[in-house]
Amino acid sequence: MEFRDVIRKRRSTRRYTGKPVEREKLQAAMELALLAPSSKNTRSTRLMAVTNLEKVHALGRLRDWGSSLLEEAGAAIIILGDKEASPMWEINAALMANTLQLALVDEGLASCWVHVGEYRTLQDDPESQRSEDYVKEIVPEIPAEYRVLAVISIGYADYTPKPLPEYEGPERILFAE
Repeated sequence: MEFRDVIRKRRSTRRYTGKPVEREKLQAAMELALLAPSSKNTRSTRLMAVTNLEKVHALGRLRDWGSSLLEEAGAAIIILGDKEASPMWEINAALMANTLQLALVDEGLASCWVHVGEYRTLQDDPESQRSEDYVKEIVPEIPAEYRVLAVISIGYADYTPKPLPEYEGPERILFAE
């Protein structure tokens, strides 16, 4: 697929068929994602694929809003950062997550970013469990020293997302001369 086509085709997909995602496709996409830039080439981001559907679907409860789409996903990839490797670990991880989502499109897969960060499992309860702690309970294989930035839901879309709106005009692209 041409790069322009990958960019245009990538959409946040929130409904999946539930079909498991092939390990080979996940591996190929993760290998491409590892080529993402990082601050001072610190390579502080780690990717952890989750293919056990019970765990993937349980991740759909990491927040009481915006994460239930994982309950139908065929896989997930957890975006991890090593805060000791770089003070820019969150930015590095976001760059890799974006590169990963483009690589997933190239593999014929759909995805959506589910932010974890400092969120709580219950939106209206600041005392509820941290979403990051919940993710680490569901996936205990995550090394303790890594932080969780996001979970990427992955699967085969059960619908065709609408195309992105056409370019709005010059107000979003600026030049300083």
